[in-house]
Amino acid sequence: MSITPQDASARTREICQMAPIVPVLVVHDVAHARPLAEALVAGGLPALEVTLRTPAALDVIREMALVPGGVVGAGTLVTPEDVKAAVEAGAQFGVSPGATDALLDACEAAGLPMLPGAATASEAMRLLERGYDMLKFFPAEASGGAPALKAIGAPLPQISFCPTGGVSPGNAKSYLSLPNVICAGGSWVAPADLVAAGDWAGITALAKAARELTAG
Repeated sequence: MSITPQDASARTREICQMAPIVPVLVVHDVAHARPLAEALVAGGLPALEVTLRTPAALDVIREMALVPGGVVGAGTLVTPEDVKAAVEAGAQFGVSPGATDALLDACEAAGLPMLPGAATASEAMRLLERGYDMLKFFPAEASGGAPALKAIGAPLPQISFCPTGGVSPGNAKSYLSLPNVICAGGSWVAPADLVAAGDWAGITALAKAARELTAG
């Protein structure tokens, strides 16, 4: 079942509006998948991005997709093959560091709502021309941070962003205060040491604190 860029952006916007922070997850052990997702959802962060950076990632998506209240996406989509594998694993949305025609074609053909990455005004304009108005700003801090995203937003107010890459508790508010930011992607809500220790209560506490951040 295919999807149009406009419908894809509408769906990813809905997902981004679920919470101010989308956890960006790098999970190495599939045994951690379900309790991690349950901890984040319990803390009020239902939209989960599982990056395809580990051998376990697709199995992690399969497990997290079974957690009530969660909406699990596949991050680091780069090729059409990534898209196919993510959809088969049960991903409900996709996230990419950038965007190519082949990648977007694959997502649209597979019916996978996509949050494509852009770091410049030209990249954002090209995606807008195709029909995408909900984008990932990546790598956020390396691309100039909140001031750069504010500057891009001035001539392109019709585009909304989810900044990711270097976003932390210390700078998240500077992004979320921008009118063109719906949410931000962050990995700090699931730190590797807490995941390894199985400290799910600690992760829920971090999620709750992140949930208190507000986008504006």
